[in-house]
Amino acid sequence: MKFRVERDVLSEAVAWTARSLPSRPAAPVLAGLVFEAVEGEGGDSGSVTLSGFDYEVSSRAQISADVTEPGRILIHGKLLADIAKSLPNRPVEFSTEGSKVLVNCGSSRFTLQTLPVEDYPALPTMPSATGAVTASGLAGAVSQVAIAAGRDDTIPMLTGIRVEIEGERVTLVATDRFRLAVRELQWKPEQQDMSATALIPSKVLSDTAKALTGGDWVTLALAGSDAGEGLIGFESGEGASSGSKGSRRMTSRLLSGEFVKYRSLFPNEYNITATVETAPFLEAAKRVSLVADRTSPIKLAFTQGEVTLEAGAGDEAQASEAMDAVLDGEDISVSFNPSFLLDGLQVIDTQYAQLSFTVASKPAVLMGRPALDAPPQEEFRYLMMPLRVPGQSAG
Repeated sequence: MKFRVERDVLSEAVAWTARSLPSRPAAPVLAGLVFEAVEGEGGDSGSVTLSGFDYEVSSRAQISADVTEPGRILIHGKLLADIAKSLPNRPVEFSTEGSKVLVNCGSSRFTLQTLPVEDYPALPTMPSATGAVTASGLAGAVSQVAIAAGRDDTIPMLTGIRVEIEGERVTLVATDRFRLAVRELQWKPEQQDMSATALIPSKVLSDTAKALTGGDWVTLALAGSDAGEGLIGFESGEGASSGSKGSRRMTSRLLSGEFVKYRSLFPNEYNITATVETAPFLEAAKRVSLVADRTSPIKLAFTQGEVTLEAGAGDEAQASEAMDAVLDGEDISVSFNPSFLLDGLQVIDTQYAQLSFTVASKPAVLMGRPALDAPPQEEFRYLMMPLRVPGQSAG
């Protein structure tokens, strides 16, 4: 095998595929990346496909390359990723000699041992396309809900993001039982009356959405069901012939488990709403939270025209800060986990943030609001359970 490729194109493709490689592979070959070089036809440039797989998640990148000798090899992925990003900004040439691969870039020379490519498992087949969503829209939506996904692997269902497809609407949902994030967005389905659900590992979906922002659209392909037997795939780009950076594709097995029936958790109406300018509110919450440990709450006391943020108590460090707020309803005091509050505010992308309450002891809902005279944007809702604090009224 022999081919020549631009350094940046190679580095991005290796990084894309190597990110899914297991740190402790079940078999030595699973630490590798498969390189398959194909010569071009009819004047087209050749292509190189890079693939990685750990039996749960697969990644594939296809790039344009000047291929003079086609072939297929398996190289240690993480080592190659470190090498590729450190190479000088010159074209990179790969060539094989027996069981070794030579990597030349400018004055840099590397000789790497290949792995037995014949022992590498076959990658899962990409399901049929279900629809397409803008790359930026998917990345933004996933970032808003992923903050609420659980981190406890003993409850796998809570570590996932639920994807619900109904016609032209996609809903993403995640929860760790103490908070819940919901984001709705529009997309282009292959079938207008389509209805489907899937439960995807949050880390996989987050990493994939971030990595696929280079193109305009991301194709989503769904097979099976959310009973843990299905497969979901994402693809960006239109193949190596459409440009030097080519295409990116990944697949992931779905998680099993019945997801929380979350819709009933949101009240039909609210008794109290408080609106605060997002950026100053976030910065004030960050400052006040400095004195709160992992189990201490941050208290928000809303009165007409103002909100006071407080943290710390007794002989410990304390902090408080007041700022303008617009309150619709009676005065209310409520306490939250500081990290949960900060997470929610950081993904609000509007000038104002609105907190909606029924009573202080019930969950509050955070939404973005573009202006004081505009309604809240309900496509993103972030529900937080309040913390019970001794001496604080239940409302």
